[in-house]
Amino acid sequence: MTLVVPNQGEIISLEAFVGKTAGQNLKLCLFKSNTTPAETDTEALYTKADFTGYDDITLTAANWVSTGGDPSHIDYAQQIFSSSAGSQSQNVYGYHFLQVTSGKLVWAERFSDGPYQIVNNQDAVKITPVLTQE
Repeated sequence: MTLVVPNQGEIISLEAFVGKTAGQNLKLCLFKSNTTPAETDTEALYTKADFTGYDDITLTAANWVSTGGDPSHIDYAQQIFSSSAGSQSQNVYGYHFLQVTSGKLVWAERFSDGPYQIVNNQDAVKITPVLTQE
């Protein structure tokens, strides 16, 4: 017999994963290390971006929006990391999420069309967090 997770079960697991049910905020971070995410990774493998104006963004757990269906997904509003100075040169290879309280790595993604180079004032990287389950 095949295990089936119904749509409402998918929502329960997605909300738990992003900390919505436990009130555990996540921190969205850009990484400048040339890292390809892998299952054995820890937060120590990712070097955070540090261009002028960069700061991690804390996502409030209650603000994730979940939708059941085929597929079920949980979404967060678009987040923008923007440079506040010119004459820089920093490659950004992807983003990762850390639990605010523990500092532990939750997930990471390398940009498929990156790296994005931060050079000029107002250069920006935009992330719209979405997790999907089928």
